[in-house]
Amino acid sequence: MRKLKNSELDRLNVSEFREVEKMPVILILDNVRSLNNIGSVFRTADAFLIEKIWLCGITATPPHKDIHKTALGATESVSWEYFEDTLELVEQLKKENVETIALEQAEGAQELQNFSPEKGKRYAFVLGNEVKGVAQKVVSAVDRVIEIPQYGTKHSLNISVSAGVLVWDVVSKMRK
Repeated sequence: MRKLKNSELDRLNVSEFREVEKMPVILILDNVRSLNNIGSVFRTADAFLIEKIWLCGITATPPHKDIHKTALGATESVSWEYFEDTLELVEQLKKENVETIALEQAEGAQELQNFSPEKGKRYAFVLGNEVKGVAQKVVSAVDRVIEIPQYGTKHSLNISVSAGVLVWDVVSKMRK
């Protein structure tokens, strides 16, 4: 078996990416501190044709060399905006009939494998700060909470890993 070269992968260029139909998925980064995590989420969003990323609170915005280091150009392809207050953004998206979902460990959270996205519906997933997670006021305001089940001793996954697991799972279900 031979590894494929990048030139053999038949990927979209940036202008083709901007024109292609996106998955009805929005990612909201709630006070994410790590520039490398932010860049990694951009790269994941590009890989799965995510509609948009909202960067909220203390979450840094492009251009920044540490975001660029892990995004590898995805800040040029993926649509993004900054919004200062995550709670206000969640409330705005709900008015636009976007289902808002926090990825968090909370009472009554639904396990990710049991989440079934509905055809024709748009979703906004809130991913939180590396230490504190999604702010409680945001968790209280979203339509539902989903959690990635974990079985070891650690209490959480890195946000970029969580974003990858979440996006792959949701998009793979949407594409069926």
